[in-house]
Amino acid sequence: MTDTPAPPAPASGAPLRLFNSLTRQLEPFAPVHPGEARVYSCGPTVYNYQHIGNMRAYVFADTLGRTLSFKGYKLRHVINITDVGHLTSDADAGDDKMEKAATSLGKSAREIADFYTGEFKRDLQWLNVRDPAKWTVATEYVPQMIEFATAIADKHCYELDSGLYFDVSTVADYGRLARAVTDEGEGRIEEVTGKRHAADFAIWRKTPPGETRQMEWDSPWGMGAPGWHLECSVMGEEELGFPFDIHTGGIDHREIHHPNEIAQNQAYRDAGSLDCAEHSGARMWMHNNFLIDRGGKMSKSAGEFLRLQLLVDRGYHPLAYRLMCLQAHYRSELEFSWEGLGAAFTRLKRLNLAVKNAQVRMHVEAPESGLIANEQVVFDSEIQALLARFDDAMSNDLNTAAALVILEELLSRKKLDARQVVRAASMMNEVLGLELFEGSAQRTLRIRPKAATIMEEEIEAILLRRKEARAAKDFAASDKLRDELIAAGVEVMDGDPLGWDWRLEN
Repeated sequence: MTDTPAPPAPASGAPLRLFNSLTRQLEPFAPVHPGEARVYSCGPTVYNYQHIGNMRAYVFADTLGRTLSFKGYKLRHVINITDVGHLTSDADAGDDKMEKAATSLGKSAREIADFYTGEFKRDLQWLNVRDPAKWTVATEYVPQMIEFATAIADKHCYELDSGLYFDVSTVADYGRLARAVTDEGEGRIEEVTGKRHAADFAIWRKTPPGETRQMEWDSPWGMGAPGWHLECSVMGEEELGFPFDIHTGGIDHREIHHPNEIAQNQAYRDAGSLDCAEHSGARMWMHNNFLIDRGGKMSKSAGEFLRLQLLVDRGYHPLAYRLMCLQAHYRSELEFSWEGLGAAFTRLKRLNLAVKNAQVRMHVEAPESGLIANEQVVFDSEIQALLARFDDAMSNDLNTAAALVILEELLSRKKLDARQVVRAASMMNEVLGLELFEGSAQRTLRIRPKAATIMEEEIEAILLRRKEARAAKDFAASDKLRDELIAAGVEVMDGDPLGWDWRLEN
């Protein structure tokens, strides 16, 4: 496992405070292991593409990890890949999603998992989400899952014809994370004949008599497969050890998946009340809120849904979506619209232009030397104050919206030493993950819409001829060339202050 090393210390020592979903309050981050941050993030079930709402969770987790690194912690981040056990209902009901996808597409479950894992990781690269210290794949931990289930079975589980079930009454404070415990129980939980309580959930699912699954293993309870909730408990404990620091996921996991995971962790550790958060297996549980799409295309069950690829096909750079996520607090609902994405894209271009201008000023002021990565620069008091404000914003439960404004303020200070501005901006960029210093300049940010037929080289050649015509005051020729571009779907933006002279219409 390769951990992410800590960078040079930030400009100020603002205490890092994060919102713990288990306690419903802001708490200071106090690592279990001094100088180290251990984080587990629930990964995808790789039976289909991930929609952009799913991807918000990984932008959030990546921002958390970058902030922990910025604060000086050695980061050990684990993300799991679910390739077995997750049923077609999050409420622990229906068929295994992997088996169902394999049957419907006429492929093996392994082929399905490998393909969609690759697509997911490509989306992460597009969003500049850093690789975790380790990817954990559920099917590679089944022996450990059987050992874990065996360890808790006698005290906390009971067996039915369909499998081994966890009795939620055997642990203290079941459902506290969700705040959804009622006399009637959780309404989304599957009705299974013989269950002692409505909220009881499967630890191991037996293969029904007469059936053979692609993914099944022998166990003390017969041939079958692990329940979805079991895998995260096992992989979290195996790779990070109980208790670890932070467990992240989407807010949808807060209602069923994570309460069940916590119950298993309590049972395995023979732990008591959740008044002590460590009994849950992690000191903090953090959840990002939903991305809302009023058009109703966020859910995979709707058929064609919003994927990152669709944004790219329509000409938007993936980092515009990352910036769109950062413009809202991770615990707030974020509404998706094409207009909002377009505004984020424009803001990203402005940030790129501002960085480029600062770099030009730096080389004009000190042409004999360029900026070296991780080079130590002595900042004047004004830039120190901006860095301290940035640190305060990120330390206040990842206030990325405020941090972005501070970055823009830094880049707007034309009278400050350009070398210091560039170094401070690069530190902020490392936390926000916007690749402002990685070559995502004008041509890189131009994403060719899938429907476009004209090539970029043709556009540039026509624009050059048009520029020459305008310089010669041949406005008839200039207008004709402009009309030619418009007919090809190219919007010409004369005098664009951003320096983007054209864009392909979506």
